[in-house]
Amino acid sequence: MEPSKTEILEKAYKLGEKYEQKCTGCAQTAIAAIFEALGIWNDDVFKAASGLADGLGLTGDGSCGALVGGSMVIGYLFGREKHNFSDMYKPMKSYSLVKKLHDEYIKKYGTCRCYDVQKSTIGKTFNLWDPKELKNAVKSGMLLNCSKVVGNVAKMATNIILNNGFQPNISKSTDLEG
Repeated sequence: MEPSKTEILEKAYKLGEKYEQKCTGCAQTAIAAIFEALGIWNDDVFKAASGLADGLGLTGDGSCGALVGGSMVIGYLFGREKHNFSDMYKPMKSYSLVKKLHDEYIKKYGTCRCYDVQKSTIGKTFNLWDPKELKNAVKSGMLLNCSKVVGNVAKMATNIILNNGFQPNISKSTDLEG
């Protein structure tokens, strides 16, 4: 029996939360959760997200990596292809869907800048390049906090994807971590 939309969305949330806690790297963990919940995979998209954690390169000074990762999956599934590169109207669907994700994220978190999301959800930010602050971030529950953000974004993006006609490949739907 195929899983319901609700079950697919819950799987995206749970995998996002699990992968962020275990593997970290919010852009990649969001992508992995969405891909796995939908039963698809693309190593290039996954790998391309590896530098996007904690607001770009662990700076905190960029968009939430989970939001960027979710946007990357939407672009991968609904975006403009190379043969349409000169057609400025071809990416309009992906623009529209990423805007939906952005707007839903802003409604929930008030901002998409990583440092500001950290400040609003756990009360402080951390310089993850400083070993002492990295330890403090882990002690403070940052991974748990960020895992909930990743889970929420994975669920939001998966919902947008499913609502726009994507049919999951449930026979391939697995959990990377078993």
